[in-house]
Parts: sequence; C-alpha cells; structure tokens
Amino acid sequence: QVQLVESGGGLVQAGGSLRLSCAASGRTFSSYAMGWFRQAPGKEREFVAAISWSGGSTYYADSVKGRFTISRDNAKNTVYLQMNSLKPEDTAVYYCNADHDIVVVSRRGGYWGQGTQVTVSS
Repeated sequence: QVQLVESGGGLVQAGGSLRLSCAASGRTFSSYAMGWFRQAPGKEREFVAAISWSGGSTYYADSVKGRFTISRDNAKNTVYLQMNSLKPEDTAVYYCNADHDIVVVSRRGGYWGQGTQVTVSS
C-alpha cells in the first residue's frame, strides 16, 4: 500500500507557472507508475499526465502537452508536475495516483491522494 500527499497548488495568473509535488510513503515507490489527474467543478476527473516507474516513459493529455512536464525522483519518493503557461481552464483540483501498472494509472485506478487546488486567474 502507498499513501500519497499532494502539495504546491495555489492561485496564479494566466501565463504563470506552478510545480505540484506528490510525496509517497512506503519503500517501494520506485516500483509504482504515477499519474496526475484533475477535476474542475461540475466536471469529471480527467487524465493529465503519467510516468512509468523508471521515469523513462511519459504520457500527456493533448490539452497540456508542451506546457506541463511530469517527472519523478525515486530517491525522494516524489513525483512532480511542472505547469507552465497556465490558462484559466487549467483551474481544478489536481490529484496524483499510483499503481504498479501504468495502464491502471491512466484509467483512474490505484491509490489516490487528497488533491491540491490550482486556480488560474485571467
């Protein structure tokens, strides 16, 4: 089992940047694929990005490709989401998730954190 805690959210102006972090407990973090999802009010939770256990493979939603970067530091048990050129439509609660299988991660499975709010003002 793994516990996840997101941080780094906040209020930023359009065009600005934020870096989200997701810290994981447990000694087997490096065996987990990790993902980021987001959920805006009244909308379904949507996939943002995912990264393989090694960090060698990354995947992005079309809406964030070229603006967001997912990365991980297995020595720190942490996955990051660097968000640049933020837009008001990026406003949402951002969640990280984890599973041994990246397909499960991308399909909203696995363990989840509690989320961190990101608000982008126009």
